[in-house]
Order: sequence, then structure tokens, then C-alpha cells
Amino acid sequence: MATDTTDAHSDYLRGVTVTALSAVLGIIAAYGSLVVAGNMAPTEVATSSTAVYALAAAIAVQFPVLKLSGLKEELSGKDILYVSFMTFAFWFVSLTILLTAGVSV
Repeated sequence: MATDTTDAHSDYLRGVTVTALSAVLGIIAAYGSLVVAGNMAPTEVATSSTAVYALAAAIAVQFPVLKLSGLKEELSGKDILYVSFMTFAFWFVSLTILLTAGVSV
């Protein structure tokens, strides 16, 4: 009975940590996309393929970090899809907010 509670608690913390890492890296990738885009107009940034490079880098960095930290020893397809989608969602929303607010670097 006690081991069930401990396992459930550690699974919960593992999930929160993976989600938080995806969220933070998605926000950092949005700022990175803004930096990579340079002095482009917001409509040009939205259609630029170079802005997506920061997103791809943020997604690619997470998998070795998760393995090395011991949070996920083996990544299933579901894990890869979850991390990729969460990073993309935070990147998209954060970049939209930055472009709408007229933030420049």
C-alpha cells in the first residue's frame, strides 16, 4: 500500500517536470525565433522558416536531457509526441504574444 502511494507521487512529479521543461523551452524557443528573425515585420516572421529552427532545436534538446536526468529512461512514441506538441503549443502562443505586442530585440 505504501509503495503504491510513493510510485504514484513520483510518477506525478515526473509528469509535472516533463511538462514544465517543455513549457519553459517552448517559451525560450519563441524568444529565440524572434532573435533569429531579426528586424523582420511580424507577418514576415510568421511565414519565415528560419523562425522554426529555434523550435526544432528546443524539441531536439529535450530528449537527451530527459534521458540523462533519469526522468525517462526509454522514450515511447507517445512521450515524443507529447513533448513535441507541448513545446510547439507554448512556442506558438508565446511567439504570437510577442509579435502582437510588437516586441523587438
